[in-house]
Amino acid sequence: MKIFTRIMMMMFSAVLAFNTSHAAQDTWPKVINGSDGSTIKIYELQPESFKGNILKARAAISILENGKSDPTFGTFWAVATVETDRDNRTLTMQSVKIPNIKFPGQADPNMISSLKTTLESQLPQAAGDISLDEVLSSIDQNQQETKLSKDLNNDAPKVFYVTRPSILVLIDGEPKLQQNNDWGLETVMNSPFTIIKNNDGRFYLYGGKHWYAAPSATGPYSYTNDNIPQNLQKVQNAVDNANSSNAGYDDSVSASNQNEISDIIVSTKPAELIQSNGQPSFTAIDGTSLSYMNNSSNDIILDNNSKQYYVLISGRWFNSLVLDGRWQYVAANALPADFAKIPEGSPKDNVLASVAGTDAAREAIMDAQIPQTAKVERATASTSVAYDGEPKFENVQGTDLDYGVNTQASVIRRGNTYYSVDKGVWFESQTPNGPWAVSTERPEEVDMIPPSSPVYNLKYVYVYDVTPDYVYMGYTPGYLNTFVYGPTVVYGTGYYYNPWAYGYYHPRPWTWGFNMCYNPWAGWSMGYGYGFGWLHFGIGFGGGRSYGYGYGGWWGPSVYRPPYVWNRNRAYGYYGNSFARNRSIHVNNYTTNIYRYRNDVVTRDNGRNNFNRANGNNFNRPNNPANGGRFPNNNNAQPNRSQARPNAQNNVYSDRNGNVFQRNAQNNQWQQRQQNQQRQQWKPVQQNNNPQVQNLNRQQQMRDRGATRTQNFQQTRANSSAPSRPSGGSRPSGGGSERKRGR
Repeated sequence: MKIFTRIMMMMFSAVLAFNTSHAAQDTWPKVINGSDGSTIKIYELQPESFKGNILKARAAISILENGKSDPTFGTFWAVATVETDRDNRTLTMQSVKIPNIKFPGQADPNMISSLKTTLESQLPQAAGDISLDEVLSSIDQNQQETKLSKDLNNDAPKVFYVTRPSILVLIDGEPKLQQNNDWGLETVMNSPFTIIKNNDGRFYLYGGKHWYAAPSATGPYSYTNDNIPQNLQKVQNAVDNANSSNAGYDDSVSASNQNEISDIIVSTKPAELIQSNGQPSFTAIDGTSLSYMNNSSNDIILDNNSKQYYVLISGRWFNSLVLDGRWQYVAANALPADFAKIPEGSPKDNVLASVAGTDAAREAIMDAQIPQTAKVERATASTSVAYDGEPKFENVQGTDLDYGVNTQASVIRRGNTYYSVDKGVWFESQTPNGPWAVSTERPEEVDMIPPSSPVYNLKYVYVYDVTPDYVYMGYTPGYLNTFVYGPTVVYGTGYYYNPWAYGYYHPRPWTWGFNMCYNPWAGWSMGYGYGFGWLHFGIGFGGGRSYGYGYGGWWGPSVYRPPYVWNRNRAYGYYGNSFARNRSIHVNNYTTNIYRYRNDVVTRDNGRNNFNRANGNNFNRPNNPANGGRFPNNNNAQPNRSQARPNAQNNVYSDRNGNVFQRNAQNNQWQQRQQNQQRQQWKPVQQNNNPQVQNLNRQQQMRDRGATRTQNFQQTRANSSAPSRPSGGSRPSGGGSERKRGR
């Protein structure tokens, strides 16, 4: 409890720090003073590449020397070691090297040397927190190496289509019962749903504040709130308390949802549920031949040309001629061309991240390669691993590695050395039981792990640097089941992994079953209907020990366990509806276990854990092209169309050759800084059919787009009711993550 309180106080302090400092940090250009009394202005960084914890960028710079009225403009290139805070979507420079500085004409080498020293020492502090979204929007993906996932399984799962409120209840294989001594009843151990076998021989399912009964664990279930055995009240109280606001979750339920009785569909194999509120109804998407189902929370689109239905599930598209028919996989680059024409700001713009060639898809790919980084203290960091019996290992196909199958922890064996990944940190030991120390390297063969292996996600956890005291590590979203697959990102590998369900139940990563949908700020979230206590959160079974769904989550590592989030608002525009359209649970919400772990053994170099907050209820999006934006207006999208970047001083850019340009605020024309007879001045650039101008326009558009994304994220965070999940102490994920039979 003390640990949790300390963490919450740190987070609260960070929020206050943000409110007082963010306005200054987010304003470009930055101004620093040279050692000779000169005034140095640094214009917004123009990223060229971002890999691991290394950001390479260039920026325009101006120097106003003492006693002079006209500044000198130039360009510098920077190679920065950064720490990434995916929680708040910011980067912080830890150190920077300046390999090159270029000024027009002949520059004093002593001045260049002095400027290098000044920038290397002062730029990290001057830059402050850099917006991750602005960096991603600005990078030219053609210059960025993309790490693709290969050989994923895209076979369609069983898809149920219904026209009544329904819940898909998943059981991980055939039902396995275990005795819960606290309740005096048997429970289905291999399901995230509360399924009880009562003493009368009937099975009872509890969810959404309602009870359902069936003759077997797999159904058929019928609503039975009015005739519940008295001994089940203890079960109901435990589930309600575990999902309550007192436990750290938002348990608010609207009256209409609380009274809603759902049909129950049970599947023991990977499956998905799509549904409409009554018979399907469609609305045309402006500028396309597409229509979307307007009475469904699923992403269901009708191509009016081919009369085919398309549904987006876990980042993958499937099509069918009938809604309740067989669905076939369609690659993101094989969709009808009109999918890429869906307007940003429209009710279905959230699907653009899964459409090849769109800006949203490009940014999603970039985002999926950006790591969450941390500095781990070698002397104190450790973990523990618990097995169900003696350690049992099986070979990882195609490698010399073996993985632990009877543990919730991620453990692999290479020769006589054992490795474990806990919350994105590599540990190693000479025995399977420890003691565990921070690893200074990871096995090279990790990169060969195929997606058919349940430990595939470990290849996305990295070691970047090592010092005598610290190891710098990070993990990209692949560790959290987000993969770059071709021109888009997808959720999960598509493979089904057999769980360990003997003395304990150890779930493996899932792809199907929860209608995962993507949002650039919230990551992946579960589809409509899984709130209101349908899923277990932190319930202890048998001697107070929690099981796989209580501390570790349905997908394996503890960082997968989602917080309980409910948002009543349906917001449109610039991906807004994906975030807030009754999506009740957000999975890759990075403000979770990583903070608890950091406060135990991991620190940030600068000690800042800022939480971006902003007032207002509207999502922003780029303005009409006539006003300098890229995307068409949609009067129904949202009322806020203010300029994303009102700072007119931040209008100076450089190209890859070091030339400096600015856009004239009066005539909106580009000018280049040139030297003429020992004097620098701005000269107009030919505007028509000029590739240089086209490139500058693109840079400005992407910078504005990044600013808009940043504002949208801040407003999303401010408007969302998403809490951090409860700390639950500081124990590593390897221990106490299992559900034990008969305890």
